Amino acid sequence: MESTGGPYLNTAAVTSPVGIARLLQMTFGCTTFSLVAHRGGFSAAYGTFCMFVWTFCFAITVFIITCEFTHLHSCLSISWGNFTAAFAMLATLMSVTAAVIYPLYFVQLDCYPIGCEVRDFRIAASVFAGLLFVAYAAEVFLTRAKPGQVTSYMATVSGLLKIVQAFVACIIFGALVNDSQYSKYVATQWCVAVYSFCFVVTVVVVAFSVTGKTAVLWFPFERSVVIYTFGAVLLYMSAAVIWPVFCFDSKYGSPRRPGLCAKGRCPWDSQLVVAIFTYVNLLLYVVDLAYSQRIRFVSHL
Repeated sequence: MESTGGPYLNTAAVTSPVGIARLLQMTFGCTTFSLVAHRGGFSAAYGTFCMFVWTFCFAITVFIITCEFTHLHSCLSISWGNFTAAFAMLATLMSVTAAVIYPLYFVQLDCYPIGCEVRDFRIAASVFAGLLFVAYAAEVFLTRAKPGQVTSYMATVSGLLKIVQAFVACIIFGALVNDSQYSKYVATQWCVAVYSFCFVVTVVVVAFSVTGKTAVLWFPFERSVVIYTFGAVLLYMSAAVIWPVFCFDSKYGSPRRPGLCAKGRCPWDSQLVVAIFTYVNLLLYVVDLAYSQRIRFVSHL
C-alpha cells in the first residue's frame, strides 16, 4: 500500500478496503473469543481448537495491521505480499472450520442444562465467528491476483490452492490417526506416504514463497513447482484408487459401516473421511496444475 499519512505512518493500512477488512477481522475475532471466554465456555479438543483459531488469527491480524501502519514490514526479511496472502487464506479456512465446529458442539436451543445466559453467549459467539470468516474471505477476494496482473505468487489461484491443499492434508492426517487402521496393508501405507510427501513439499513451496528465497535457488523454482504439481496429481490418483479398494472392497475391508461400530471411534468412519478428502485434494491439485501453467512468479513482492 502507498503511504498517505506522511513518511512514518501509512493510513491506507486502515482506510483502504483491505485495511477495513482487517479491522473487521480484529474486531470480530476479539469479540468472538471474548464472548466464549466470558460466559460461552468451551471444553474438550473441539472447543480448544476453536479458541486457538480465534486467538491465533487475532494476534497475527494485529501484527499485520501494526506492521503495515508503521511500515515495519519493510524491515522484515520475508516476502510481505506472499505472507499476508498465505495467512488470509489459512485464516479463512481455519475460521470457517471453527465457525462450523463451535455451534455444532456447543450451541443448543434449549436453556437446560447450561442456562439461558450461557446459551445466548454461545449463539452470539457463533454469529461473530461466522462474520469473522466472511471478513477473512473478503480479504482473500480483495487481494487475489487479477488477470494480467503481476503479483505475489501466494495471491494467485495456484498459491492460494497450496494453502488449501495443505489444510486438506491436515484433515486427512487427523482421520488417519483416529484409528483408521492404515498400517494393516502395505498399499494403505503407500497412501499415507503419498499424503505425507505431498504435504511436506507443499509446505516447503509455501515457505520458500513467504520467505522470498525463491530467487536464490540454483534451480528454476517456478518450473520445479509445476513439475511437482504434476507429480502430486499422479501420486494422488494412485491413492484415490488404492485407498478405497483396500478399505471398502469386501476382500480387504467392509463396503458398509459395521453395525456395532461405536460412533466417533469407528475405523470405517475415519477411512471414509480419508477417501473423501483424498478426492478433494486430487481435484485441488488438478486445478492447481491447470492454473500453474499461466502464472508468473514474483519473489520480491
